[in-house]
Parts: sequence; C-alpha cells; structure tokens
Amino acid sequence: MTDRIVTAMEDGVANVRLVRADKMNALDDAMFTALVETGEKLKADKSVRAVVISGEGRAFCAGLDMGNFGRMASGEKSDSNAGTNRLAKRTHGNSNRAQYAAMVWRDIPVPVIAAVHGVAFGGGFQVALGADMRYVAPGTRMSIMEIKWGLVPDMAGMTLMRTLARDDIVRELTYTGRIFSAEEALEYGFATKLVEDPYAAALATAREIADKSPTAIRADKRMLNAIADSNEAAILLAESVEQDKLIGGTHQKEAIMANLEKRRPVFRD
Repeated sequence: MTDRIVTAMEDGVANVRLVRADKMNALDDAMFTALVETGEKLKADKSVRAVVISGEGRAFCAGLDMGNFGRMASGEKSDSNAGTNRLAKRTHGNSNRAQYAAMVWRDIPVPVIAAVHGVAFGGGFQVALGADMRYVAPGTRMSIMEIKWGLVPDMAGMTLMRTLARDDIVRELTYTGRIFSAEEALEYGFATKLVEDPYAAALATAREIADKSPTAIRADKRMLNAIADSNEAAILLAESVEQDKLIGGTHQKEAIMANLEKRRPVFRD
C-alpha cells in the first residue's frame, strides 16, 4: 500500500497522502485497493480524531488511469472495469468497491478534509467529494469527466454531489464534462474554501477538530450523515446499473477511441 498511499498519525490526526505522483495519483487497481484499505483501517481506529487526505506532486488525483480506458476499448475486463451486471453487486454495504473508494471517507466516523490542488478529474473528483470538507488551491481544475469516455459518474458522485450543488449545475457539468475552476467550484458548493496552501490549512483545521470532544465530534458526523443519506442506497445502485449498461458498448468504445486518437467521435444509431 505504501507505493500508492502513505499514512502518518500525529496527535490524533491521520495524514493520508496519495503518492503515485508520476501518474498524477491516477486510479489504477492498486490505488482503488489502497483507498479502500486505508479508509477501512482508519474507520476502525478509535485513536483517530480527524483525517486529511491529499495528493503528492502536481495533482490531487487525475481520475481513472488511462490504461483502464484502453482495456475497456479492447473489451478486456478487470475489477475496476467490471462489465455487464457486475458493478451492481454490492460488496461494501450500499456500495461496490469503486464507489467505496469515495464513500469510505464518508463512513469514517470522524471529519475528513480533502486538500485539493492541481486537478481532481472524474474519479478523483468523486474521492474528494467523499470528504466532509474540501480545501482547494487557486488554479485547481475539476471535472465530472466520465462523459468524455462514454460513461456516467459511478463512484458515488451522484449521491455526494446532490447535497452540495444545485441540481441544474450538477446536470450541466455531468452532461458536458467541462473542466471548471477552483473559483467556480467554490461558487457551486464543491469547494469549502480557497486557500493558497490547502494542505497546511487542512492540517490546521484537523488539529483544531482533534482538540474537541471525540464523542461529540463522532455524534456530529453521524447526525450530518443521517441528514444526507436519504435514498443513498438507491442512487448508488442506479449508478452501477447504468454504468454496467455502458461499459464495452459501441458508443462507449467510440468515445474512448476518439479521445485516444484525438478526433471527433462518430456515434452511429
């Protein structure tokens, strides 16, 4: 796990760092595993008072590793590219594994702060959404990028976005996949605040939280999650059912090939 995520503990604050810097912390199979295993370990650790999650290098997380798209176009299947009717299988409570890479941060019983810089695209954006708060550096770029590859956001994005931004904003960004700025993220509700050094600011807030009553903080998070969780299971399942229908289909393969070949896609009826 240390080749994907490194975690350090100090005074009750878990400092979680994505360390696949050469790939802008992109989500390959090992990164999915590391996110889930790290989150589950922290979830069970009663000494944890707050969590900061960040990315090493130029980005928080650039989204799904490009190699996964190549395998989709060729028809190859993998755990993170599950294929027809496999994503709908619930493996982690209401979630499948890919969804839980984002939802596990919501399930951790203490506050989680994402320190976001560089880019947070696609799955990386959804991982950031799983945190309680997102401190974002000016100049950061974000995108609900799945439509670019002929897919839907299926890493809990639908259930997490609906509590943060207006419905029409979520629809516009989902339908277009356009890249938006840190300033727009703040306006839409995806960024909690803009700060020059989100990592330092997130650590400062985490340390402040760690000095508060741990039982009260955990109760706070349970209550806030309960408010947000209406229809969560149905939304998570719907993400997976729709993605299962799309992966490997003619239009999804054309979306991938057009991007890889840097040409305009041709979608035939």
